[in-house]
Order: sequence, then C-alpha cells, then structure tokens
Amino acid sequence: MKHYDYIFTGAGLSALMTVYRMVESGKFEDQTILLLDKNPKKTNDRTWCFWEKGHGHWGQIVSKVWHVALFADENSKRELDLQPYCYKMIHGIDFYNFVFDKISKHPNISFQNLEITSFSESDGCVEVRAETKIFSCGKLFNSIFNPYKLKSQGKYPLLQQHFIGWKIKADDNAFNPEIATLMDFSVEQQGNTRFMYVLPTSKNEALIEYTLFSKNLLSETEYEEAIADYIQKFGITNYQIIEKERGSIPMTTFPFWESNTKNILNIGSAGGWTKASTGYTFKNADKESKRLVEFLHTEEDFRHFHKNNRFNFYDALLLDILNEKNEAGSEIFSALFQKGNPALIFKFLDEETTFFEDLQVILKCPKRLFIKVLFKRR
Repeated sequence: MKHYDYIFTGAGLSALMTVYRMVESGKFEDQTILLLDKNPKKTNDRTWCFWEKGHGHWGQIVSKVWHVALFADENSKRELDLQPYCYKMIHGIDFYNFVFDKISKHPNISFQNLEITSFSESDGCVEVRAETKIFSCGKLFNSIFNPYKLKSQGKYPLLQQHFIGWKIKADDNAFNPEIATLMDFSVEQQGNTRFMYVLPTSKNEALIEYTLFSKNLLSETEYEEAIADYIQKFGITNYQIIEKERGSIPMTTFPFWESNTKNILNIGSAGGWTKASTGYTFKNADKESKRLVEFLHTEEDFRHFHKNNRFNFYDALLLDILNEKNEAGSEIFSALFQKGNPALIFKFLDEETTFFEDLQVILKCPKRLFIKVLFKRR
C-alpha cells in the first residue's frame, strides 16, 4: 500500500484548481500528491463561464470574452454594460490540458485513472480503495458528490440547476458575437424557473442552453425540443449540432462541511463550493482553492476550514422561495437585472459587497416573497 502526503479523490474543477495552486505556491515540492479519477480528462465535457475584472488568473485559456450581456423576460429586454467586469468562457478540455501540463513537470504529483470505491480514516491515517489498489495518505481531499445523503434529509431545500446545451453552427449569420444572453425568461415557465442561455462565439456559431432551477430533471427530449424551438426565433432554418453538453448542479445550503474531519476535507460540490443561489461553480472554486492552499500553510485540522457568512443566509432565503414557489425565479431575476446595476449585482454574487451595498441589491427584489420566507425562518 503506497503512502502519499495528499490524495484527491476526484480530479474535477476544484481538485485541479487546488493542485495547480499548490504547485504555484512552490511550498509543496517535498510532498507527494496523488489524483484519482475514473475520468481521464481527455475530452471537452463541459464549458465554464464566469464574470471577472481584467485579464485574471486564467486569462490564457479563456476562449471568448463578452463586455455586454442581454437579460430578457416575456415583457422586455435589457442590454447590460458589464464594466468593470466582463463575462468569460473556458472550455473544459483547455482547462484540463493547461493544468495537467503544469503538474506533469512535477514528479511529486501523479494521476491514476481509477474509480474510487471507498475511503476511511483511522488513527490519523486515511485509507483509499480504488478498484484493485489501496492507497494511504495523511490528508484527503474528496470531491466525489454523494447525492443520497443530500436527498435523504428534509431540513435544507434542494434544487437543481439542470440543463442541456447545443453548440450549433448555422448556415446564416444569426448571432451578435459581442453580446451574451445570460438569461432569457421569455420561454414558457410551466411552473418552474426556466430560461435560455446563449453564448455566441461568432456570427453563425453559439452555445445555446435550456436551463432550469427546479427540483426535478426533464426528459432529454423536453430539453432538446425547447432548444430547437428557440433556435427558430433567430430565423435559423439550417444548422448543425457540433457538440452537446448536459449538467445538473445542486443548489442547496446543506452544511456539507459538517462531514469534514481532521484529515478529510470535502471540496467542490461535495464540500458546498457551488454558489447555492446561482449554481455558478468556477469563480467560487477559484476563490476557495486559493483560500485552501493558504490554509494548508498554517493549519492541519480540516474541521477549521469552513467559514460561514451572511451570504449563506441570503442564498437560503432565495432557495426557500424557489422551493415553495418555483416559478418565482423569473420575477426575482427580472427585478434585479431590469432595474439594478449589473456591476453591483455581480459584486454581490461574488460575496464582495458591503452590507450597505447588499441592501441596494436586496431591495430591488420583490419584497413580499422575501418577507414571507424571512418570517418562517424566525
């Protein structure tokens, strides 16, 4: 049984970001690190998007940048000037290649394409079983999400941000590649929070996703029929589907960190790193991975890593509303983006606002919805 200082069970976004920052810090060269994942990370299996100021840390692998975004509902449209932010896209394969190229230059870090079957902690040591192999380590970072534990509890609302996306190439120039559609609620809501998300990369190419914030997933046919109907709104008659992607991201304030132990830390979606109110993952994982590496320089007990803040409470209120009245998403986001300052909203969602700035954003929301759930929480 080979022993490592650190093992990552799962080599997704959060794990790879953390390893990358460990390498960048230059303070783990004498530590052995093992990444385990059944997925070899050789395909473009997803697209990450996020807002950011300036070039940013991941600028060299950003494939597209938008400075203007569109918000729409059934009654109106608004083009949003995102300055000083911009909206960025990174393809999964570009991220994987970038990180693996970096860590391949460090012999203390290894990756094994194995499926993890279990892990356990005993006497200050963690044992990891992966197919026919057994490993041990001093510290384990787990990013394997366990949905059963979350679904079996009833205290914390659980919604999903679920979607199917088509990257299409049309025969005609139907898109404005300088404007990204963040949310188009003009599609029929059908008792849920449903919107279209459009990321044009050229005049005739775009990623179009049909996205829901709801409890239950749809059949594949329902997503794809909605996308096909929406494409017709652009006057497109002939197109080819270049790629498809599908995802389901948990939206919950469930306290994943309560399962952390002295030597086992849950990260990524398994650790509550996904922004509960929006499902955005890339920016949160970037912040948390940076904070984690700084934590490793001074702390050893993983039970001390998590920090609560007031934004967790704000997220909980929104999820309470959508859990009880799932169709309210269109009203809430319309109130924010049709009237609010986009830069301030992004700053708020990044959890970087002052309390006074929080109020400027929150007071744009439909007050009756939030007052109702606020009283229920008292």
